[in-house]
Amino acid sequence: MSRIKITSFEDFEQYVGTEMGITDYLTITQEQINKFADATLDHQWIHLDQERAKTESPFKNTIAHGYLTVSLLPYFWEQVVEIDNVKMQVNYEIESLRFNQAVVVGSQVRLRVTLLSLKNLRGITKAQLQVKMEIKDCKKPAYEGVITFLYHFN
Repeated sequence: MSRIKITSFEDFEQYVGTEMGITDYLTITQEQINKFADATLDHQWIHLDQERAKTESPFKNTIAHGYLTVSLLPYFWEQVVEIDNVKMQVNYEIESLRFNQAVVVGSQVRLRVTLLSLKNLRGITKAQLQVKMEIKDCKKPAYEGVITFLYHFN
């Protein structure tokens, strides 16, 4: 997949209202889930105990933390765009994020991104993105919502 190259507000501007890209799939592993649990101190059994999940979980396996899947946004966004000439990128806002479907361990997920709006805030670029995390072979997305990044271009 080729990435869109962005070096300025004007580069971004031409993509307002368009789907900027769809990423490659990434497989969610139990090791990722375990490490996320350790990092966030969220050791709920539905994420970690595969034997118990087989019998007690409606998903019949462990599932990724919802926030683990959200934390993948920057990784996926970098597959869609290459942003150069920037001093700093800031995660600014998650506006309306809805978790629709659990991501079962071993699932493959990808991100679909549309640039909803772009504003110039006294030299800072505010990019509002519609994001949808798709699960391979599943009709419902893991989540969908609106996120905002701020870019401080040189």
